[in-house]
Amino acid sequence: MIKQSKIFEVYELQDSRRRQLYTINMVPGQKVYDEGLIKENGIEYREWDAYKSKLAAAILKGSPNISIRKNDVVLYLGSASGTTVSHVSDIVGIDGFVFAVDIAPRVMRDMIFLCYKRKNIAPVLADANKRDDIKEKICGVDVVYQDVAQKNQIDIFLKNVSLFLKGGGYCLLAAKARSIDVTRSPKQIFKEIKEKLEKYLTIIDYRELEPFQKDHCMFICKKK
Repeated sequence: MIKQSKIFEVYELQDSRRRQLYTINMVPGQKVYDEGLIKENGIEYREWDAYKSKLAAAILKGSPNISIRKNDVVLYLGSASGTTVSHVSDIVGIDGFVFAVDIAPRVMRDMIFLCYKRKNIAPVLADANKRDDIKEKICGVDVVYQDVAQKNQIDIFLKNVSLFLKGGGYCLLAAKARSIDVTRSPKQIFKEIKEKLEKYLTIIDYRELEPFQKDHCMFICKKK
């Protein structure tokens, strides 16, 4: 039986082999990335694959709070075709909203099709590294979530947090060590990221994401 997890709006099913996460499907009957659908007591749940979503991986690695809740407004940088965005859409619900930003026209095309079905997502084709490209399209937000594979991903994150995140809001960084430097140890890179973030933000949780996501970690922070 699927039950409520410790994370707001996230559900789970535990058997002898594994723990599987779910969100309530905001668009019943519709899949986003060929995920499994389960219906119990008149409610349809979407399977959340941690091998395809770093946010799900952070939960399964023990993160006690992802700091995204019902009715939140979220700025999602690096939305790709919408795998994790769709679950964030489920979490924030019809009265929440997600600004989904990506630089790649090909994946943004997929995002636009997703937005036809999910009215709480707005696709934004823009470079997250260029704040002038998006500042007229985005309002103040409760949460900033970033998953971009650029060398200067930490600077991009901090710039957008400074511009868009409301006071006391939360921000999540899915850091990609190999995108920063392929020659150095990911653990050393993560340590340097932590030291840089601590200058500007309060880090409330940190999780390395293997075996679900190789050479990745999740930082969950709060604006001071």
